Amino acid sequence: VAVAHNGNLTNAAALRRDYESRGHIIQSTTDTEVIVHLLAEPDNLTRPDPLPHVLRQLSGAFSLLFLFPDRIEAARDPWGIRPLCIGRLADGTSCLSSETCALDAIDATYIREVEPGEIVTIDDTGLRSRRFDQPAPLRAMCVFEHVNFANPSSKVFGQTVHISRREMGRQLAREAAVEADHVMPMPDSGRSAALGYAQESGIRLEEGIVPNRFVGRTFILPSQKARDRAVAQKLNIIPDVVAGKRIIIVEDSVVRGTTTRSKMRALRHAGAKEIHLRVSCPPIRHPCFYGIDFPTSSELIAHNRTVEQIAQFLEVDSLAYLSLD
Repeated sequence: VAVAHNGNLTNAAALRRDYESRGHIIQSTTDTEVIVHLLAEPDNLTRPDPLPHVLRQLSGAFSLLFLFPDRIEAARDPWGIRPLCIGRLADGTSCLSSETCALDAIDATYIREVEPGEIVTIDDTGLRSRRFDQPAPLRAMCVFEHVNFANPSSKVFGQTVHISRREMGRQLAREAAVEADHVMPMPDSGRSAALGYAQESGIRLEEGIVPNRFVGRTFILPSQKARDRAVAQKLNIIPDVVAGKRIIIVEDSVVRGTTTRSKMRALRHAGAKEIHLRVSCPPIRHPCFYGIDFPTSSELIAHNRTVEQIAQFLEVDSLAYLSLD
């Protein structure tokens, strides 16, 4: 079996300790490996349908896909924390993806989301569905998919990501207006929100920061030194656009703050007269255990700090976040 997992299991450490105490050898640090050990339990191997029993023992966020020799099985946790959708190719074959943009890439038609608590099976006979649990009474769809993670062209949780980010930017302009010469996105995930901010404020959108397409996400790198180095490689400032100007920088989120400060210093070094940072999501004050790499409060710039204190740390002239409402 091959397993793909989007999310984090909150009871993985407990399951791991249990298996290791019974002599199981776990090869990796990933929480996904314990799922395979659950599947391989002798009691489960004798069950006619072991997967629902296995999934009911998992806690946390999981959109899972299992590739067996004769079929694909896919499942989504009862809270629907991470996305998972079903598509169909022109020949009628079904397929699965976290995001709808992947379906577009293979000319597949989006059919629907995998429901929370549902298992979908795809084999030579087609597609069929069963449940391992009922949907949670209160869904917990991760807002960070729309803030940062998902491709702008994807439809996630029933809403196109670009549209939702653009509307976040519009609302941010209503809540946190400031006089400036340019609205400038922090590439790439801040671009849709910057467009919305510019449309609502009437301030011209200008591209003054050029991304290097060959550097990946920076905030998930393991050390601050690595993150700073990646930021320097990832973004190039255009001094002729920035110098002497009052600029509004629209960023999708500020997590630790240290890489954002590096970006602001680079803009200041390029000659920016004023820097007004606008963030299209609320302050991230609390840790996440469901698939985002900020698991402790001490890592978060907004934890136990006021907006004014964060602005001083980031070395910007003003700072405003989108309200939680």
